[in-house]
Amino acid sequence: MSVRRVALLTAGGFAPCLSAAVGDLIERYTEVAPEVEIIAYQYGYHGLLTGNYIVIDEEARKNAGLLRNFGGSPIGNSRVKLTNAKNLVERGLVAEGVDPLAFAAEQLRKDGVDVLHTIGGDDTNTTAADLAAYLHEHNYELTVVGLPKTIDNDVVPIRQSLGAWTAADEGANFAFNVIGEHRSNPRMLIVHECMGRNCGYLTAETALRYRQLLDTKQWAPSLGLTRERWDVHAVYLPEVKLDIAAEAERLKAIMDEQGNVNIFLSEGAGVPEIIAELEAAGEEVQRDPFGHVKLDTINPGQWFAKKFAKLIGAEKVMVQKSGYYSRAAAAHQEDLDLIKSMCDLAVECALRGEPGVIGQDEENGDVLTAIAFPRIAGGKPFNIDQDWFKGLMEGIGQHVEPSDAPVEH
Repeated sequence: MSVRRVALLTAGGFAPCLSAAVGDLIERYTEVAPEVEIIAYQYGYHGLLTGNYIVIDEEARKNAGLLRNFGGSPIGNSRVKLTNAKNLVERGLVAEGVDPLAFAAEQLRKDGVDVLHTIGGDDTNTTAADLAAYLHEHNYELTVVGLPKTIDNDVVPIRQSLGAWTAADEGANFAFNVIGEHRSNPRMLIVHECMGRNCGYLTAETALRYRQLLDTKQWAPSLGLTRERWDVHAVYLPEVKLDIAAEAERLKAIMDEQGNVNIFLSEGAGVPEIIAELEAAGEEVQRDPFGHVKLDTINPGQWFAKKFAKLIGAEKVMVQKSGYYSRAAAAHQEDLDLIKSMCDLAVECALRGEPGVIGQDEENGDVLTAIAFPRIAGGKPFNIDQDWFKGLMEGIGQHVEPSDAPVEH
């Protein structure tokens, strides 16, 4: 396959990998196929629909490595769903009666794109595959090679999504400062809310890394500096059954003994119960263009804090969210290594015309490969039967059973 022009596109929410992945792709093409022109659509599918892109010139190629030092996305993201025509019409991105998928595909043809690299979650990558399929039916060959980006680490069948490790590290660092507030008042309740609508991976990994951070500290109980007060006392995930009465009894005993309680909460935990409570009260639950409940409008952290504060006798409550702090961070070394390996393979696959999403295939011995698009799906639940998670929960004294509540999508 002759590749003349490659396009890059980042989409969805941020993760600590986008800048580094863009930089690595540019560097790899410059190294192995410098004749290939590279363009970057601005703000994801928003830029594709509007034909807004930049050309990666010689100066950009020379400085691409600098992107590893930054978080966010240098080429911009947006929440654009090509199958939601009504929303796109309302936003002025397509005209009434226009098929957005066809419109975007024709823009790729117009721009002369031979390879499209998408860096995003399952929806971002499978949408790109739909674009390629449309173009194939209309006699234009486009190779789509995606990279899996999500701090939720919930893409089937990929073992590790880019950015999730870094987000957990950053969340642990964030929590260390927040939990430092535990002696600012008697009977203090601190809720650390992590991102994770349908998957508890990030919260669990963050709690694990936070406890590993505590392992590096020296303690002085005679000075009031105890690990017990700094520790995680509860971890609530969408996949874990929540018995508020039993947990309140357990946490009240901790509060009575040491004067504070620290909870790590996945934003998707308890959401079905919160929605039911709001709708029963006649309140409207707001949703985004993807049909997801706008979690910031129902505020799970505040809901949990209010529930537990009364039951455990908290005098002061603090709820802090690490999501935006964590997801826009620059990638840490373990993610940088994974990003590099995935980007190198992505370029190799692109140049030989092999489509797919690059990832460690859990259904094939975790081999790093281009996984066919029909096998890609979102919403992979966190596996609470993993030994490391069982050890985490045993360490904090919390009983774990799988949730039987429906997951909010």
